[in-house]
Amino acid sequence: MLNEILARRVLIVLGKGGVGKSTLSAALAKVATLSNARALIMECDARAPLAATFGVKPSFTPTQVAHNLDLMTLDGRAALEEYLRLVVPGRMLLKAIFSSRIYQFFVQAAPGLRELMMLGKVFYDAGNDDAEVRTRRTIVVDAPASGQAMSLLKMPTAAVSTFGDSVVGKEARNIARMLRERRNCAIVQVTTADSLSISETIETHAELSKIHLAPAAVLFNRMPPSEFTADDITALTNRRTPRSRKKDLDHLAELAKSELTRVAEARKALAKIRTETGAPVLEIPEHSGISGIQLIDRLAADLARYRENETVPRAARSSS
Repeated sequence: MLNEILARRVLIVLGKGGVGKSTLSAALAKVATLSNARALIMECDARAPLAATFGVKPSFTPTQVAHNLDLMTLDGRAALEEYLRLVVPGRMLLKAIFSSRIYQFFVQAAPGLRELMMLGKVFYDAGNDDAEVRTRRTIVVDAPASGQAMSLLKMPTAAVSTFGDSVVGKEARNIARMLRERRNCAIVQVTTADSLSISETIETHAELSKIHLAPAAVLFNRMPPSEFTADDITALTNRRTPRSRKKDLDHLAELAKSELTRVAEARKALAKIRTETGAPVLEIPEHSGISGIQLIDRLAADLARYRENETVPRAARSSS
């Protein structure tokens, strides 16, 4: 599953705010670079959390943040201006357009066009005419939170209906085609076990399926480890111990019971995601006490192991 997803030209990662979407986007991009390929992360959040994590300034121009890994902030207005630079002849005419009050009003009054241009930037970079770049670069789009992401992904189809056979309509048709080409583009959802994330993931999955953009996979993030059982807790509480330490053991047992409950709830949530979406689900382990680049690297290592296990034939795995 993971090998197939990482073989795509474009990965669009979406999920509810706070589920670790940006961190996993960066981890996916890092894994894509392990075979000496290049990867580009496009983050859609104007606050640019990934730029802050990697210690670089937010920029529409890709900035190298690790070996074979670039990062850029995907801005609709900058994408529109880049597009106009490609189609409008003459620097003086372009300067006059950008400085005009009509243009400023147009940009402010047409947020849908900015969203279209954001996806247009993805489409343009994915279809770069440079054969060398095209064969070795993966684009990972750290999409907005699910609600905004749905508006973003619906925009090309809406633009086709609005603009018809005009230049904008043709560009929108090309972008819509890119999103639906499963050989080149994959949508990946990220969720955690909390009820709001589960509900939003299921609802978003259904919405995406209705517009023929069913996600290729769901990443179930922060899966708590199962390191002990109820029998282990019983053995702990029945252990003969001095009265002075009994209170400490009881407290430890309560903490252990709480953790078992959390694991059980996560398993139920995982089963619900599998049943309700029918999508392949990859469990991403929880890593407490780390954040930033350290967490990105740890998650990339987890994903790399999943990828290696998919590559090794089943018979070889079972005999090892």
